[in-house]
Order: sequence, then structure tokens, then C-alpha cells
Amino acid sequence: MPLLKSQLTTKFPFRNPHVNTLYKFFANKEKPNYERRRITTWDNDFIDLDFLTSNSFSAVLLIHGLEGSSESSYMASTANFLKDHGYDVISMNLRSCSGEDNNILKTYHAGKTDDVEFVINYLIENYNYRDIILCGFSLGGNLILKYLGEFNVGVPETVKGGIAVSVPIDLASAQVELSKLKNKIYMKEFLRTLKSKVILKASKFPEFNPDKKRIAKASTFRDFEEIYTAPVFGFDGPEDYWAKASSKPYLPNIDRKTLLINAKDDSFLSLDCFPYEIAENSDNFYLMTPKYGGHVGFVTTFNDEAFWIENQIVNFIQDKLNIYS
Repeated sequence: MPLLKSQLTTKFPFRNPHVNTLYKFFANKEKPNYERRRITTWDNDFIDLDFLTSNSFSAVLLIHGLEGSSESSYMASTANFLKDHGYDVISMNLRSCSGEDNNILKTYHAGKTDDVEFVINYLIENYNYRDIILCGFSLGGNLILKYLGEFNVGVPETVKGGIAVSVPIDLASAQVELSKLKNKIYMKEFLRTLKSKVILKASKFPEFNPDKKRIAKASTFRDFEEIYTAPVFGFDGPEDYWAKASSKPYLPNIDRKTLLINAKDDSFLSLDCFPYEIAENSDNFYLMTPKYGGHVGFVTTFNDEAFWIENQIVNFIQDKLNIYS
């Protein structure tokens, strides 16, 4: 129990995971009419939140994936879909991802749940939301799953549950998968923006003095974690970071209804990212593994208007969490 069956049906060429992933990534979705609010953090930094409101007492906090933002196509389509169904939406831009570099050397990583906690507490203290639902994509999904399991009974009652999509819940094995030839185009793009951020940080913070030749040669996430994530955030190395930031060990601790949707053909994910046994032994953690979908894709046809993943999100909120706008 709770394994949920998928009703996703798709047609050629969207049974190819790369077509599905890239089509959704480049989809020309209508940009949400966000209202940006900048909040100051405890460490003299800022986080930009983009609000799309329907004057609802129920809000969905969306968190994007690696090097994404509130304007990523999957974030935009989900935000608009949720608003059309009457929910307030808050799209959280992780540090350095809102179009402006953040103030301090530290940006974000896959396990940095203190920022998630901070944003949730801000929403509870400043808005009259009766319900808050968490929804994250890829790295953002890892953040919400880890937050729900790590904080467990300490999660505010206002937070009713979560939905996570295309999540590398086991970072160590997922990075091996991403380093394979089949994912070369994605790895190159991720590292292009990550490298530019590291170079910018090095120019702003002289005490951070990475080897620029090493930055230029970096071709895997291991390289990046060794250059930036591990030393800046105080991990002992890439393996230590992957072990401590992965959400998988925290899944059995989740005490409110939460759904993970990982496509079986997602080229980013290893077999360890499909936690069937954990779901079968949980009363709260649900798992859905459609045969097709790619990575944060789930497109069914050209000019897709089925909004399959968006419908799954709303259906879970309404059918399992019993929250209607």
C-alpha cells in the first residue's frame, strides 16, 4: 500500500524520454502573472517568492529543480493550472536562481531544508492560509521530501502534505546515471550555469579561491561538488554530501500524505530512486511510476493540453488530502 496506478497514455514520439523531457523544457507556456516578494533571511541574504493568488485559504508552495526558477516551463504550467483551480501559488526561487545573484557565498543544494522551513514559517506568520501543500520538481522535490521526513512531527499542522515529481531521491546513484553518455546534453547545460555562478562567487568573495582551470575542466557533478558544494557547505566530500542530502532515508518518517511520481523511463534516475518497498510499508508515502514521462516531462501529444502531471497534482490534493480551494 500506497502504490498508485498510472493512467498516463502517450503517443509517438513522446514514448522517447528525451523527446518528452526536452519538449516540456522548451514548451512555450503562458508566463504566470506573478507578484514578487523578497524576504530577508536569518543570514543576511534574501529569497525571492513569486505569488500567483486567487484569494484562497489553501496555498501550494512550488520549488523548482536544479538551476531552474519560478519561470521554468514546468513551474509556469503548474502555477497557472493550480490558480485556475482556485489555489494560491507561491513559487520559491532558490538562492541565486531568481535572476539576481544572492548576497552570500552559499547558494543552495539538494538537501538545504532550512530554507524550505524558513519560507514555510514566513507564510504561516504573514498570511492566513488554512492549508499549505508542498510541491517540488527534481531537486525541489528532494527538498520537500527530505523536509517532511527530517522535520517529521515538527512540521507545522498547516502543512497538509506534498507532491514530488521526477526526484533523484538517492543522489549518489542518480549522479552516476547523469554522468552517462545518454545524459551528456543535460550535464553540459547544468554545468554551464553552475560554473558561471562559481566564477562569479570567486570574484565577489576572495576568500573562496577555487582552481579556475579545474572549474573549466569540470564535467561531472562530482567535480562540481568537490569544487563548490562540499567545501562551501562543510561536507567532507561529494559522498558525504550525497548521503546527507538525499531524501530517501527520510521517506519512512513522513507522517502526512505525500506523493512521489517518478517515470520509469526517466534517464536521470537510477533503480534506487524507485522506493517501492518504502511505499508498500507506509501509510502516508504514496508512489506512482508511469512507464513514460521522461524527466519532468509527462507530455502526451504535441501541443499537449492534457496537463497530465498538473492533473495528478490537483487530484492528489483533492482526493487524498481532501483540500479544495
